[in-house]
Amino acid sequence: MIGIQFYPDKVIQALIKELPNPRWSKEFSMVYIINTKENLTEVFKKFRGVAWINSNSFFKEKVIRDNQPVDINWYRNRSKTTSFKYVPEEYLAKLELKRYALNTCKTYISQFEKFINHYFNKDIISLSEQEIRSYLQHLINQNKSNSYLNQAINSIKFYYEVVMGMPNRFYNIERPRKQRQLPSILAKEDILKMIDLTKNIKHKCIISLLYSSGLRRGELLDLQLTDIDSKNMLIKVRKAKGNKDRYTILNQSVLHNLRKYYRRYQPKLYLFESIEPERKFSATSILKIVSQAAKKARINQSVHPHMLRHSFATHLLEEGVDLRYIQVLLGHQSSKTTEIYTHVAIKKIKNVKDLLI
Repeated sequence: MIGIQFYPDKVIQALIKELPNPRWSKEFSMVYIINTKENLTEVFKKFRGVAWINSNSFFKEKVIRDNQPVDINWYRNRSKTTSFKYVPEEYLAKLELKRYALNTCKTYISQFEKFINHYFNKDIISLSEQEIRSYLQHLINQNKSNSYLNQAINSIKFYYEVVMGMPNRFYNIERPRKQRQLPSILAKEDILKMIDLTKNIKHKCIISLLYSSGLRRGELLDLQLTDIDSKNMLIKVRKAKGNKDRYTILNQSVLHNLRKYYRRYQPKLYLFESIEPERKFSATSILKIVSQAAKKARINQSVHPHMLRHSFATHLLEEGVDLRYIQVLLGHQSSKTTEIYTHVAIKKIKNVKDLLI
């Protein structure tokens, strides 16, 4: 059966009477109806826009991600003021239970705190869908990007649907259409110049791996010594985006430089470590290394690490490598994500036959 508990309310009582054959249970002191998929759907339909529904008993938890436990205690231990509303403890606890990636946790917490402080004098649980929509409109008026808007929606959905167990509440919230922007790439000659002009062997290996193996910055930082398979000329990327392992290629010249780097720096656990042993190199340092190398190579545009990954995929495509193979190397779940590189493969475009000749 579906048992229905609620605070005394005449509107809710009237709506319950309209449900399929509602009955009263003396044993449990609540109204109930037969537990069928149709009846459960009818409950959500009937109370839509009227009441939040906590249905934890009917929707099981999703499988917990197999990520390492994330440390977000900094958010708990912040010095607090009365002029700012902080993310609830149950929000933090659920992020930890789900083992969301650290960057995801930071984004969700930041976005949700902006939301609840927009309605500083209101209780979170009392906010309606219209008020949520008004907040999103407020962000649009501030010219926030579509990506920013989606992050805001995800952080709000996480609270109501995952933390509070109130599913099916956001099917009426409009999401911005995805922007299909073409990736920025570099010419192969420019990347080789960046590598050649970088004299620090550690920095040279970092830039080389980002390009020749198509690694994301976070994937590079997570590499351990045991992930380098010099026998098969492969690199194992563990628990990458989507929590999946994959292999990508290891270039012979990069392996040669990695051996020189290892003899000089003697890393203990991670391939690239900070000054402290067994601590990962910082993401900010990677950004600086790539940016400085681009300046030395006199590249007149802003260059970031992910551009090297985009260039890796595009240059492979231009050399005739099958798109499905590139998809595997990049770790894309969908081929549609990889297909975007067909729009920036300059050599392929130049080779298209001129129909006017």
